[in-house]
Amino acid sequence: MSKRNIEIKVRLNRKEAEALNKRVKKSRLSREAYIRHLIEGSVPRDAPPPDYFSMMRELYRIGNNLNQIAQKAHVLNVMDVQRYDAAIHELEAAIRKITEAVVLPQPMEK
Repeated sequence: MSKRNIEIKVRLNRKEAEALNKRVKKSRLSREAYIRHLIEGSVPRDAPPPDYFSMMRELYRIGNNLNQIAQKAHVLNVMDVQRYDAAIHELEAAIRKITEAVVLPQPMEK
C-alpha cells in the first residue's frame, strides 16, 4: 500500500496550469514528483540532453577500466598508488560535479 494516501486538489487558472505543465514536461518528471520537489524546497532542473547520459556512461566506463588496470598493477606491484588514487578521486569529483550541475534539483532561493 502506498504511503501517500492524502489527496489534495488544487485549482489553477489556464495560465498557471500551462506554466506548470510546461515546467513538468521540461523536467520529464511526473506532475506529482515535480510538486513534491517544490514542497521539499528544491526546484527541479530541466531534463538533461540525451548526450549527457552517453557521456556519463563513457566516464563510468573509463573509471571502470582504470580500476581494472589498477587492480592488475597493484598485484604486480608496478604502480604509483598515490598518483592513481588522486586521479580516481579527480574523476569521481568531476562526475559528481557534472551530475550536480545538470541533473540534481537546485535549492529554492529564500
